[in-house]
Parts: sequence; C-alpha cells; structure tokens
Amino acid sequence: MDRESLAGRRLWLSWAAQILAAAILGQTLYFKFRGAPEAVAIFTRLGVEPWGRIATAVLESIAVILLLSPRLAAMGGGLATCLMLGAILSHLTVLGISVDADGGLLFVLAWVVLACSLSVLWLRRRQIPLIGARLRHTETATSTRA
Repeated sequence: MDRESLAGRRLWLSWAAQILAAAILGQTLYFKFRGAPEAVAIFTRLGVEPWGRIATAVLESIAVILLLSPRLAAMGGGLATCLMLGAILSHLTVLGISVDADGGLLFVLAWVVLACSLSVLWLRRRQIPLIGARLRHTETATSTRA
C-alpha cells in the first residue's frame, strides 16, 4: 500500500472516530445543560451538583467543537480522553456500572468515546502541540536518510 492511500485511510478512520465521539458527547449535552433529573442525580451522587454538571457540559461542548475541527481534532481527542477517564473512574468508584437502571449504557458509551478519542490522538498525533512538531522532525530526518 502506498503512502498516499495509507494517509487517506488514516484520515477516514480519524473522521469516523471524531464524528462518533462528538455525536455521543453532543447528545448528552442537552441533558446536562437542561438539568435533566438523570443528570442532576448523577452529579448529586458525585457531590458536585450543579457546578460539576455545568463545568462538565462546557468542557464536553469544547471537546465536540475541537473534534469537529480538522486542525484541532487532536486537542479535542485529548480533552475527550481526559473527560472519559474521569467518567469511567466515577463509574468504577462512586456510581457503579449501571446508573439508574440504564443497564450500563453510560459506562459503555464512556468506553466508546474513550476508544474513539484515543484513536483520534494516535491518528492525528502529528497535530499535538510540542509532540507533533517533534514527530514531524523525526520523520523528515528518517525519510531523508532512506
């Protein structure tokens, strides 16, 4: 497989992961911003209602915007990764796998978003500030030696 078609595949995979993560994060925003009873109950159990719910919604909104921006998708992947690690940790320590008899749906969705955001980080690693510049420099040096 030539380098160009591999780059095209990576870009396609990245966009698929970005859109899926943004869609999942985006659909929960309505409940958090609106103060839906389910969201209020979750953040009350965590002891951070209402400020934690609102702050999480704002950060998730930023992650969605970044994930849908071609130049900033890696930063969105990083932010979404941090948010989902927090969500998963909350499930494992306070909330439990199943929240309000959801059958573990929120827990599974957090894992899906985590997998997607880690994929975006890997596929767009050259866009990560500081790290990306170093990777580009290393690749240029390697390709000129070959």
